[in-house]
Formats: sequence, structure tokens, C-alpha cells
Amino acid sequence: MMDFSSPQEAATSDRHARRCTFCVVPGSRVDTPVATMFSNGAAPEPGALTPAQVQKFRADGFLVLEDFASKGEVTAMLTRADTLVHDFDPATHPRSVFSTKDQQRTSDTYFLDSGNHISFFFEQDAFDETTGTMVVPKNQSINKIGHALHDLDPVFSEWSRSNRMRNMMHSLGQTSPTPVQSMYIFKQPKIGGEVDAHQDSTFLHTSPELTCVGVWVALEDCTKENGCLWALPGSHFGGIKKTMYVERKDGEGPGEGKMSFTGEYLDWINDLETKDKFLPLETRAGTAVILHGENVHYSAPNLSKNSRHAYSVHFIDQGHASWDESNWLRRRGDFPFKALE
Repeated sequence: MMDFSSPQEAATSDRHARRCTFCVVPGSRVDTPVATMFSNGAAPEPGALTPAQVQKFRADGFLVLEDFASKGEVTAMLTRADTLVHDFDPATHPRSVFSTKDQQRTSDTYFLDSGNHISFFFEQDAFDETTGTMVVPKNQSINKIGHALHDLDPVFSEWSRSNRMRNMMHSLGQTSPTPVQSMYIFKQPKIGGEVDAHQDSTFLHTSPELTCVGVWVALEDCTKENGCLWALPGSHFGGIKKTMYVERKDGEGPGEGKMSFTGEYLDWINDLETKDKFLPLETRAGTAVILHGENVHYSAPNLSKNSRHAYSVHFIDQGHASWDESNWLRRRGDFPFKALE
């Protein structure tokens, strides 16, 4: 956790803890789920976090859980992703490239409508810039698959909507945890793109409270060599720095509108105050990382010969906040977000 050099900074942290649905505050409503799950000496519900784990999450803005996914679950997700890519015909989809460095390039109709589909996004270096031809095999060209795997694919839905995931979210204080976005991330060998330092709540915001929490599970071993996550402890106390929104005119659908941003990110990776405080999250397959929506994290490019597959799903709490209609991700009227049962 970051040290606070002044009473003002400490007060800001305290205000953040009181308003944040994922920060345990003594006597607040978010104490109840954890206390209930561990009361009377009974065995905890599967997936429920201990009070110490919740406190660790509150302090750091992230939490690493080893062996959260079984070998069978990891294999099932790896196998399912292989099948999806095998059955994917690039000729039937737009050539949509995912890039965090050029987000205007990413904000095409295919991307903006991807919350309603299982969509495929290519690595920036998968094509020859001059000829436009694919320079790597199809199964090594995909950056990620998104963004409705948790609702439209049976394997990823089973993982995302499990009782274990529900119990985890309840122990963090979410009363109506609702998955809104999911991604299968390939981090391809040699060309796996960098993901700049960012906060997830920039892209997935709710009001009146920011309630986004990400659950990222390693499906292959993640190291500094193949582009593991790096997280900045305590950075969630600084609040959200930048917000992405889409301006839509009356009658425009999910895939329409103009993307804009308010605010600016700090240069966390190069700033003298923060650059040496990022922690590499080198994890074995099956490890889950829970990320507070305002935690600052990034991953470096994968220049190694080994891929770094992972699955990520983001939740909001519809019990205490509403999905902002200005979010880039917008569902059709006949396909609403559905809370965990």
C-alpha cells in the first residue's frame, strides 16, 4: 500500500474507502457478506474471500489467488478458445485491430457493437503494412476474443457465472454482481501487443458509484518475459483519471457514435514517484488476479517464443449503481445485462 505523506492525502484515502463498494469499512454494509460466510466456524462458501484477503485487496487494489481455477477448467477454456479460432473465418469479419496506443483506430463499428457478440480482434503486427496480407498463421494473429463470451459461450459462461464467482463478488461487497465484459487474451508469441498503464473504470463506468471489478485468470504461466501483468499498489486511492465515453445521437444503435475522452492519465510508468512501485504479477496457470476498477496496471509486449493466454471478465454492481449509457459498450434492448443468480 502507498504511504501518504500528508494528512490531506490520508483524508482523501479515507473518503475513497467510505465511498468504494469494494473497500471493507468497519460497520459498513460491505462487512456483512464476509462475516456471514465465515461465521460460526463453518467452512467458507466456495470462492468467498477471507477477511484478510479482502483487507489486502482494499490496501493494494488487487489480489492474487493461486490455484483459483482447476486444471480441468484451464484446459476447458484453452480448448474452447482453440475451437473458436479454428472455426473463425477472417473473410467473414472486419479486420479489426486492437490497440491501446491508437484507440481511435480501435473504435470502429465492429468494436463498438462487440458487447453483443463474440468478436475477434487482430494483433497490430499480424499484417504486412504494405500489402495488407497476414504474415503469421491465423491462430497466432488474434489479439483477443470479446466481449460477450460470458453470456454467449457455454464454457466461458459456466466459469463467469459460477457460484464461486458470485461468492467472491459478494465478499467484496457487491450485492448484485453483473458481468458486463469478457475477453480471451492471447498475448501471442513475438507479436503480443503492449497494453498501456490504465484503469478499467476508464472504460466501464457506473454511477453514482464506480463499481467495476475485473477477474483475470492465467491460462498459461505468465512471466516478465512473455508479458505478465504489472500492478501499482494503492493506486486506486488516487481516483479515476480518465473516462472514455461515446456520444450517440437519438436513435443510434450500439455500434454507432463518436468516441471521446475526458481527463488524462499520468505517466505512471516513467514518473519518479511511481515507476519503481509497479509489481510484476508472475503467475502460474490457474491463478486469478482480482483488479479494482481504479487500480493502475499494464502488461509489456510479448517478445518471447511463448504465448500468454488469459481470460478476463469484468463485473459491476447493479445493486448500488447503474450502467452509464455513455459507455462504449452498449447492449441491445433484447440482450440486457444479467446479474449472477
